Amino acid sequence: MPTTPAQSQTIMNTKAREKKTRKRWSLFTIGRSPTKWQAISLALATFIVLLLGWWFVTATGRVKPIFLPGLDHVFTRMLTLSENGILWKDIQSSLYRIAIAFAISSVMSIVIGILAGCYGFFKSIVEPLVDFIRYMPVVAFVPLTILWVGTGDIQKFLVIWIGTFFQQVLMMIDAVKRVPKDYIGLGRTLGMTDRGILLRIVLPAAFPNIWDALRISLGWAWTWLVLAELVASTSGLGYRIVVSQRYFQTDTIIGYILLLGVLGLISDQVMRGAEKVLFKYNHRG
Repeated sequence: MPTTPAQSQTIMNTKAREKKTRKRWSLFTIGRSPTKWQAISLALATFIVLLLGWWFVTATGRVKPIFLPGLDHVFTRMLTLSENGILWKDIQSSLYRIAIAFAISSVMSIVIGILAGCYGFFKSIVEPLVDFIRYMPVVAFVPLTILWVGTGDIQKFLVIWIGTFFQQVLMMIDAVKRVPKDYIGLGRTLGMTDRGILLRIVLPAAFPNIWDALRISLGWAWTWLVLAELVASTSGLGYRIVVSQRYFQTDTIIGYILLLGVLGLISDQVMRGAEKVLFKYNHRG
């Protein structure tokens, strides 16, 4: 039954009101993402609230400085360490260690993960072994790594590698498994060889997920970096935290913990930005 002009106008008004309502409450709707400025505003507001809470509990004396120093004390301490050159030396040492160790772990895990994800022979060898080793506590390997390779940077590389590699391999295998079987079937229909399917179908389809896995595992690498530097180090962010603990320099400890968070956040955002450039073909929400 055809609608009258009045009914059509009523339907249009109802849809317009529903659209406004959905837009207004999009932040509280399942499956809807905030706009870019909404996300930035909410993120900034979260940090501001936390900083204000920190300032309040320290300025009012509710928490003693030995447990939580004021924001101004932490800033002053970090500025002093920066002027002395200690801060920059620690940052340089830690960045060097995590860059080398994470690069080695990532390259190895990508190669092994792709082979295990594509070929049953490699999967049968790699997956049970990795499942077995990845549950072993990394902390228990720290004294062993000192016995094996000494206390130099190689020991730091080894601790970070042990903490990230075995988790990465499983994530790489999973990324390859996510490639739709129809893609591979299409390649075989077109008469492509296994090498062609791997290079032209599997890798382009899997690399966006592989990059996501690398970004996530980079956060673990920062954690294992601190663990590696807690023992037998003479520089680095983790080393400075241990030294500060001995002298009850809580302002330095808090400052370095915040610095680790900032460095981790920067590295994460860099990888997110690189993903948009490297994988423009990957149209994901």
